Amino acid sequence: MTFGRLTVALSTAALLTLTACGGDPLEEDSTDSDADTSSQSSESGDSGGDDENGALTVGGQNFTEMQVMAAMYEQVLEQGGYDVTTKLVTTRDVYVDELSKGNVDVVPDYLAGMTDYLNILKNGEDAPPVSTNDPDETLAALEPLAEEQGISMLQPSQATDQNAFIVTKEYAEENDLQTLSDLGALDEPIKLAAPPDCEGRSDCEKGLTEVYDIEISEIVPLDFASAQMKDALKTGEVQLGETGTTDGSLDSLGLVLLEDDKGIQPAQNLIPAVNSDFLDENPEVADVLNELSSTLTTEDLADLNAQVDLERQQPEDVAAAYLEEKGLS
Repeated sequence: MTFGRLTVALSTAALLTLTACGGDPLEEDSTDSDADTSSQSSESGDSGGDDENGALTVGGQNFTEMQVMAAMYEQVLEQGGYDVTTKLVTTRDVYVDELSKGNVDVVPDYLAGMTDYLNILKNGEDAPPVSTNDPDETLAALEPLAEEQGISMLQPSQATDQNAFIVTKEYAEENDLQTLSDLGALDEPIKLAAPPDCEGRSDCEKGLTEVYDIEISEIVPLDFASAQMKDALKTGEVQLGETGTTDGSLDSLGLVLLEDDKGIQPAQNLIPAVNSDFLDENPEVADVLNELSSTLTTEDLADLNAQVDLERQQPEDVAAAYLEEKGLS
């Protein structure tokens, strides 16, 4: 998830611009998610846990992907014997503050999104990003920043929701395109549908032009991952659009991702963040969440998002089916 995603609110269905993955305009909102579920005790018989480990609050952002991830966290932790409450809000600054204070215990987040947010929190809005395309490097930069806030980061998943660029299947086939480097090699003017803040960003217009030598003749201001952006691609108004790697609608719309083969997008791997004091008292939480993280792939996330956004299934039902399929329930 990119700096745009850090400043707006990542979603596969209708993101911010971050992103993806991750952050937002930082305005407070304590509203519960429509997908939030009420607290359940393992003593009710719904949990597979043998012991009651006490209350636990899962937080995070309120968009499709995070609704599904929060539901997974809730369900696996309930099986571990916790009485779980889930509260989703609109912006990262709200839940990170609550996570730091211990009012929230666990959140699903994005590697680069959390890294650059905490970097800005410590060093100011003009601080250069410390995340990179390398997950290990980014995690190494994140861990001390998180520790200062009383937050512990667990193992990042292979699954990543990064900003990405798409074309129509027809355009890709006509021009033999698989990567952004292939697009640059066309040496043709390209109209890009993306949010206005794409201009000048190293993960967007600047990276496309300076790293990939793509001639961006115009940025048509359309929202990240929006239906309007995808329509503009299909009608030929633009050749390139911006979405996320876990956008589950692409295949049905005749759209394809071009590979970011030179790595202008920072690593936005899904990663659990836990209040450090809570983790010290409940170390088994790490085992539960790391096991879940180890199963997730980018393709899984895209499929889960599509089940909610396109098939209109409930996030908690999609989460339950996935956990059962993977032998985690």
